[in-house]
Amino acid sequence: MSGTSSVGGRGVYEAGDQRNSKDSETNVADRYHEGQPNSHKANDSKDERSIANKLAREGKRQSEPEEISKEAAEFQKDPTLPARNHGNEPSKGAKIDAEIQQEEEEMLKKKGAFGPK
Repeated sequence: MSGTSSVGGRGVYEAGDQRNSKDSETNVADRYHEGQPNSHKANDSKDERSIANKLAREGKRQSEPEEISKEAAEFQKDPTLPARNHGNEPSKGAKIDAEIQQEEEEMLKKKGAFGPK
């Protein structure tokens, strides 16, 4: 049918660049690194791990120590520190928290040390 058209030349109707590539050309690329660590999310509902595998993972997680981020650790020491590290003035709540924390430390020093050392 393409030969009988009078609209354009033959090159317009030929497949040319629209042909499928050969399998030998498509399989040359390296595959993405398979089985990367932490590739499964523990709470992923679409994860196809078995219930036994999920239970084994939870058992391992309970024995692992919880990781605390750097900012969370800083916040436990001084509530105003994260804001000051970012060049901001601490919020009113952070200032109050710092005062309460200081008062509690003074009270504990008054009472004396107790518990295991």
